[in-house]
Amino acid sequence: MPVKHPASKHHMDAAERHHEAAKNHHAAATHHEAGDHDKAKEHSSKAREHGNAAVEHGKKGHEESHK
Repeated sequence: MPVKHPASKHHMDAAERHHEAAKNHHAAATHHEAGDHDKAKEHSSKAREHGNAAVEHGKKGHEESHK
């Protein structure tokens, strides 16, 4: 599906980043349950990075849609 509007591209990027963040949150939870707190912390950090990137893409999409 071709994305025509620049805002749509940013929102799609944001969605992909949120998905990556969710996968890392899930992995962190799994490692935490298993007692592997170092791996849980590593995945938690990655989830935070993806979450922050998603927010930035969301902001860019919002700006583009109001031009």
